[in-house]
Amino acid sequence: MKYFSVFLLFIVTISKAQQPIQISADGFKQLDLFNVKMKSNVSCYRIPAIIVAKNGDLIAAIDERGPSCVDLKANDNINIVMRKSKDNGKTWSDIRTLVDYPNGKSASDPSFILDSNGGTLFLFYNYMDLTKERDIYYLHVMKSTDNGETWSQSEDITKQISKPEWHGDFKFITSGKGTQTSSGILLHTLVNLKYGVFIFGSDNNGKTWFLKETPIKPADESKIIELSDHAWMVNSRVNSPGMRYVHISNDQGNSWISRADNALIDPACNAAIIRYNYKKMNCLLFVNADSRDSRKNLSIKVSYDEGKSWTQGKTIYAGSAAYSDLVIMKNGDIGLLFEKNEYSENVFLSFPFQWIGY
Repeated sequence: MKYFSVFLLFIVTISKAQQPIQISADGFKQLDLFNVKMKSNVSCYRIPAIIVAKNGDLIAAIDERGPSCVDLKANDNINIVMRKSKDNGKTWSDIRTLVDYPNGKSASDPSFILDSNGGTLFLFYNYMDLTKERDIYYLHVMKSTDNGETWSQSEDITKQISKPEWHGDFKFITSGKGTQTSSGILLHTLVNLKYGVFIFGSDNNGKTWFLKETPIKPADESKIIELSDHAWMVNSRVNSPGMRYVHISNDQGNSWISRADNALIDPACNAAIIRYNYKKMNCLLFVNADSRDSRKNLSIKVSYDEGKSWTQGKTIYAGSAAYSDLVIMKNGDIGLLFEKNEYSENVFLSFPFQWIGY
């Protein structure tokens, strides 16, 4: 309990935007990074993503949704914005716009990959021109080589990671994060609601991108990580029956073994899975809305056997909570960004691994 007592005394410094700080029932200091009160003409901020740059800076990105809070398919004004922290989330820069198209064109669902070899950050998003090509999804990426200070122009990689016959399909890159394998391959997940989830990636540091054509089912928004034996594991949202599905490939995505994971109940919501590898600890962390039928009870679980089993979990926030993303900060603490209270807040908090209690 000594870690919990120390955490109660931890003081978070408010950034220049003066976001409200709240204290949950567990005593965590929570900083609302994206709130409609911070900027005029914004209906909501949704779909958070967060990553640690090569130099240890935190970068958080999110949809800034204009006239309404609806998704890309029906929203003609969604921008991608970001904030940055250089001190493990204590203070944050002002909101900065990364992607802003004219009205009628929208960008949505940010996600990151860090190439740890060279330090390049990749930011992916889904794009639609609702004026000229309504319901046609395009897949874009931009990059930063200076820890998120500046970003390249967006590149359309739709033809590289999608099939021509999918042109009119409901398809999108999963928000949150992809991963990098121990051999340096960059990996991410693409959802096609007609055919399943597909893995895409790059084996040349993001110069070009490939698509693995084997579908993964059942699956919706999914996260991929590499296991200690170099197998690939995909952890998937499904729309029923109230739990996650896990898919394992031992041949780099050419075939998959799938199973329901009864230990990971889920209300059909995007979640986060990440490896915690710090000092002598090496395990998997999983965060989601730990409920079968509603987006609430955000909880964290640990696996010490590469996803075969999970701890019972610990509640971070018992109330309304939806999409979330995890990072391991340079000081070893766990950073979390999640949608809170019916999408009205996007809260960042951090805690030591020991707080989980295992």
